Amino acid sequence: MGILFFMSSHLDLLWQRYPQLQTCRHAIEKMCALLISLFENGGKLLIAGNGGSAADAGHISCELLKNFCKQRPIPAHIAEKLNSAIIPNLEGALPAIPLADFSAFHTAYANDRNAEYAFAQLVLALGNPNDALLVISTSGNSKNMLHAIHVANAKNMPILGLSGASGGIMKRYCTVCVCVPETETFKVQELHLPIYHALCQALESHFFK
Repeated sequence: MGILFFMSSHLDLLWQRYPQLQTCRHAIEKMCALLISLFENGGKLLIAGNGGSAADAGHISCELLKNFCKQRPIPAHIAEKLNSAIIPNLEGALPAIPLADFSAFHTAYANDRNAEYAFAQLVLALGNPNDALLVISTSGNSKNMLHAIHVANAKNMPILGLSGASGGIMKRYCTVCVCVPETETFKVQELHLPIYHALCQALESHFFK
């Protein structure tokens, strides 16, 4: 079963539960396809956000780095090299890095340089052309997110965005930007969660059949 099957089986439920998200359906479907292609080609996902969006970045990473809704066997070529006692305690994973969680780095950069450019520095250090940057910003105008986007663009990385109704400045730089139909911060965040849950379910179903 291909990409479209797993996309439709999970995203159809998203439209049913949150019909207001039909307005950004095309962008969500495009983001899902890009993420599948990213991981199929051995890339990793860097995720950036401030405040509640930083927490969302960690949440997304958690759903990708371990099982979410189904069991994930580890690859057979790795399992055959491991002690049998270890194997049942490991799960298949998709590589995702929540950039806000580098607490020692962020405090050092704020002290030594300029905190506004900390995410940009992490993208410079960790990103490669076969990776992607996911930026979560309810306004789409956060300066530190825009700096990170510019570095990702310079490194030829696809840029994915989750934002509010307008998409802000970042929308013009994103490969795909999902702009949910809300403007108040907490309402935007409330719609981001079901979107990334649906995306993580679709990814899990595709890679761990």
